[in-house]
Amino acid sequence: MLHGIDLAFEKWRAKPKKTQMVNSVAFCTQAVLSEAQRMAGTDQPRPEKSEAAPFESGELQGYLKRNAEALRQAGFDEAAASLELLLAGPLDDLEDAEQRLGILEQKVIAALRSRQSEEDALAARKALDSQLRPYRSKMTADQLAMLERQYLDRDLLEKANVPRLSLFYCH
Repeated sequence: MLHGIDLAFEKWRAKPKKTQMVNSVAFCTQAVLSEAQRMAGTDQPRPEKSEAAPFESGELQGYLKRNAEALRQAGFDEAAASLELLLAGPLDDLEDAEQRLGILEQKVIAALRSRQSEEDALAARKALDSQLRPYRSKMTADQLAMLERQYLDRDLLEKANVPRLSLFYCH
């Protein structure tokens, strides 16, 4: 399934003019479904992975430096130091880097959630409920739970001026 997501983003990055940012996992739906069919043996074998890096080293370093500075400004010195440590080493294993960034982002979100007042949490829940109301009957409980978590996490990060750390947001 992750390969389907990778393929969707490779296709998006290859477009010369990017008029829209990817802000939904739905962008990857067709590619993920194709990959699922391939894994089930009902489709052609997947093409070989391209050898070209998804982004240049300088772009990745700049992204990590900007995020480290933003984390430091938001009061997350330990997280900023972790990003700087990642920068100090070789950035040749992007899967490992993505996993580390995901863990770091989860830790920052947990810290933000522990600092969030009950009133702010309630306001975020109410905003979420009003936005999801038209879609609730069309989605499974798992889909709703995932969207709720993503929405509440993104809301926390935005209000704290903390960037998303995933390499999917490197641009």
